[in-house]
Amino acid sequence: MGDFTELRVWVKAKDLAVSIYRLTDKGLFSKDFGLRDQIRRASVSIPSNIAEGDELGTNKQSIRHFNISKGSAAEVMTQAIISYEIGYLEKTDFTFIIEECRSISKMLNKLIQLRSTSLCESPMDYPDLNLLPDT
Repeated sequence: MGDFTELRVWVKAKDLAVSIYRLTDKGLFSKDFGLRDQIRRASVSIPSNIAEGDELGTNKQSIRHFNISKGSAAEVMTQAIISYEIGYLEKTDFTFIIEECRSISKMLNKLIQLRSTSLCESPMDYPDLNLLPDT
């Protein structure tokens, strides 16, 4: 409930989506329209739902969208595993995607816990949770 672009988790998720677009625009991935489009949609869903959730009026609505983002991160991980196993992703790119998805999911867990408490209405109240970008 604030400026979602200031949430570190949103920045990481947005950067992951941009990376996935770039990775899937070359090689074998670029020719597999089904898998390429699916991983792109799932990756874009992560920051999109974080943004929508943060802009909604209640913590309950926010938490629902953050959970959807977590589901999309799991979707991206699954698609990355498949992509790696069929030779579409190099090991370094695969590892990057998996690590970013895990990191984003952990950050979302913290944000969900934060919003679940009645004591806090804004993640700005808890800068120690590493949810905000460095200044």
